[in-house]
Amino acid sequence: MLTFNKNYFALAVLIFFIEILITLFIHDDFIRPYLGDVLVVILLYCFLKSFLKLPVLNVALFVLIISFTIEFLQFLNIVEKLSLEKSQIVKTVLGTSFSWIDLLTYIAGITIIIVTEKYWLQKKMKFAYKP
Repeated sequence: MLTFNKNYFALAVLIFFIEILITLFIHDDFIRPYLGDVLVVILLYCFLKSFLKLPVLNVALFVLIISFTIEFLQFLNIVEKLSLEKSQIVKTVLGTSFSWIDLLTYIAGITIIIVTEKYWLQKKMKFAYKP
């Protein structure tokens, strides 16, 4: 179950740097709020798949549950309730405002993962099976 996959790890690192660039340099109404949220679930998925050899659907659903949980904690204003509003890191990781649209972006990210993995798995199986 525990294994290291350098491809998933490299992809996670790449997406992490893209997320940093988005945070630092893009201040628009689409890429930062929506594409950033789509990418963050893909980042979490790739990071987990870097170390866990589990089925695609299991990891994808786990990431979706984590994402929804964090969004729900935003709804509860958890950062303020824990008196952590001065911590920029906590505010960045947990976020500070609930949005129904964020839930849809997480679903979009998970959908991209599942469709991509299914395509790649089918492609790998075609190359592996040579009659």
